[in-house]
Amino acid sequence: MLTATVPISGTLSTESEFAGAGVASLIDTAPDAGLELPCRTNNPDLWFADAPAELEEAKRFCATCPVIAECLAGALARHEPWGVWGGEIFERGAVIARKRPRGRPRKDAAPVVPAAPAATVVRGANDQEAAA
Repeated sequence: MLTATVPISGTLSTESEFAGAGVASLIDTAPDAGLELPCRTNNPDLWFADAPAELEEAKRFCATCPVIAECLAGALARHEPWGVWGGEIFERGAVIARKRPRGRPRKDAAPVVPAAPAATVVRGANDQEAAA
């Protein structure tokens, strides 16, 4: 299991460090406040998955999260390299609309195969003699 880690320094000297600490404090106090955070109650691997379908599932879970705005703001401030943060997919530090599956994309669209015409029976000379 791979997870992203964010180093937390002893003092908060920049706004980005403050944003990261804000999300951490929200997550740490969430159980006390009775908040159920999707990233804590579901499989944490979904938020850092390679498969696009799993990342989309994590985004759907994030939609119901009470700290979604703070999570996204903190991730942007920290320049998170990857994963789902605040309902958005991060890849190489940038927010992307959707993740492409692994592998090389097709050069051309998949060919459309026309439906085969109905089979016609052709009787040859030998078939006519056998029928007589």
